[in-house]
Amino acid sequence: MYISAISIENFRLFGVGENAFTLKLRPGLTAFVGENDSGKTAVIDALRLVLGTRDQDRVRLETSDFHFTQQGSRASEINITLTFSGLCASDRKCFAQYLTYGTNGSETQLILNWNAKRTENSKSGRLFFPIEWKTGIDGDGQHLDASKRFLLQATYLRPLRDAEREMSSGRGSRLSQILQHTEDIKNNGNNFEPDQLPSLDPASLSILGIGDYSNHLIENAPGIKNTKEKLNSEYIAPLSFQGDNVKAQIRINGSADNGTRLRQLLEKLELNLKIDLPNEELDLKGLGSNNMLFMACELLLMKSESEGFPLLLIEEPEAHLHPQRQLRLMTFLQNQISQGRADGQQLQIFATTHSPNLASQIPLNNLVLIRNGKPFSMKSEETKLSKSDYRFLERFLDSTKANLFFARGVAIVEGDAESILLPVLARLIGRSFERYGVSIVNVGGVGLSRYGRVFMRNAPTEKNGLNIPVACITDLDVMPDCAPVLLNKLEEGKPIPSLGKPDNSKRRWRVKSDYPGPKLQQKRDEIRDKANEQCVQSFVAGEWTLEYDLAHSGLSWELFLATCYAKKDEKINEAKTDLATVYKEACAEFEEMKSQYSSTEELCSAIYAPLTGSNSTSKTITAQYLAEILTNSIEKHSLTPELLIQKLPAYIVEAIEHVTEPLIQAQ
Repeated sequence: MYISAISIENFRLFGVGENAFTLKLRPGLTAFVGENDSGKTAVIDALRLVLGTRDQDRVRLETSDFHFTQQGSRASEINITLTFSGLCASDRKCFAQYLTYGTNGSETQLILNWNAKRTENSKSGRLFFPIEWKTGIDGDGQHLDASKRFLLQATYLRPLRDAEREMSSGRGSRLSQILQHTEDIKNNGNNFEPDQLPSLDPASLSILGIGDYSNHLIENAPGIKNTKEKLNSEYIAPLSFQGDNVKAQIRINGSADNGTRLRQLLEKLELNLKIDLPNEELDLKGLGSNNMLFMACELLLMKSESEGFPLLLIEEPEAHLHPQRQLRLMTFLQNQISQGRADGQQLQIFATTHSPNLASQIPLNNLVLIRNGKPFSMKSEETKLSKSDYRFLERFLDSTKANLFFARGVAIVEGDAESILLPVLARLIGRSFERYGVSIVNVGGVGLSRYGRVFMRNAPTEKNGLNIPVACITDLDVMPDCAPVLLNKLEEGKPIPSLGKPDNSKRRWRVKSDYPGPKLQQKRDEIRDKANEQCVQSFVAGEWTLEYDLAHSGLSWELFLATCYAKKDEKINEAKTDLATVYKEACAEFEEMKSQYSSTEELCSAIYAPLTGSNSTSKTITAQYLAEILTNSIEKHSLTPELLIQKLPAYIVEAIEHVTEPLIQAQ
């Protein structure tokens, strides 16, 4: 049995109708990702309200939990519906009178409707919240009684949990609760009987039997017996009247009820981790180790039970765990799900996370992005991703790229130079990515459009669109006709080989003359259309590549200077030269280049040439220097944001505007 659908109305930020939270689910793991205050915790708390939790720590319903509507009023009731599917024979037997039986071969389900009303006492004015658990499609079935609700209770691990306290000894400790319900502790071993002492084997006793045996030994220890006899003979007897038959008895305090005695015994236990060393033992008291231990115990209980619904609600499983431990944890949880339980039930897990590290480890089909109170499942039937896209992203969606699930806007770029320059350019023109919550995703030149399609829904509407602005920024990769000679791809004076001829079978580079008339624009459109709908827009270089376009649009000197700095980067860092010397040399060389090349295309191709080829100057280091040059120019007021906007390629400005907001340029 598993929860296959959730519907939440009028709870916190969730409204009704199109503003309600509705989500269809798969068995196994579901991870909710998204920015803060998007609704992830509200979903977990809704499940806690309906199902309750094994630690008996219920959500206290407050007036503020009732949705505040757009009309400015507080909703009067909350409705939460959970649909349970995949019922096994024991589930159908247990919940027989509550089931919704399918027709025409459809599945039999348990549909649980939870309703809470906000009611004011007419006399006292005090608010109270009557709650009902009903079953059936429209809540027209029988009320689910408390004993059945007990079987649906979830295990809940709160965020920033105090695992050390949970595993410590004491009254009502979580460790004692876990151990008390573990089959190995409840059913293994025999009870203690005093008349069996002569032949007693302590190893044959149950935990409760060992406790009773220990109590017997303590109560009959010589010191206790002598004290008791002295108390009776020297103090109780002299103080008693003739005929009184009163004697003192020293016993271990405890209940006669077996369950209570077992609980009291287990409450004396604590759990911690130790590392065995040759001559000593080292206690592990760190939050991360205790947190891992706590989760292991909860899973042990869930796996060992023979009844009940094995549901784990865990907020921020990454809490207190370093990245490698997070990956181990996620692999372990997925293995636990696949193994199932002895009674055939499969573990179901709902997790919330802010960790790109964890998000990268969870299969994309199991992720649900929550934005502004609306769920967007990454299941294949709900996205524009193809089967090939899913397999590709499964291989390449690492922690550095998974930050896209937590952003308010996403800029997807092809390389390091773009990932360095774009945030700087955005900041310098007044559209800081940090302020707008925009993440840069560097895909390394592979599969850019695949990452864009993550945000494209299969059947979007105006109301259910994801509405996270995504800019896919890509090169055109078509050079001007003069570039092959300047890049040493073609000898000077030789014609460019025509495409399709046998002697040209190995030519991979393209020039503008390969695309006469409207064909160049058609190529640009083909690149753009790979991911260019809904909230996703692709922005294609107007000329060739980012660096060439920066030079071509008005930053030729700045790019040339950055390239000169990058060429001498090691010498600059080793103090064998300095920026002032390189700057002076660059000024002279740039003037010579301007006199040598008559056209903008030739000049910009010559500036870009050192950044291509097998022994090229690093584009990444060049981008770092260019970012510093532009930042210094803005700070020294030799360049204004308005002038920089005019000097930038149009597609870069448009991409920045798309993921932030439009620029209002001074007239």
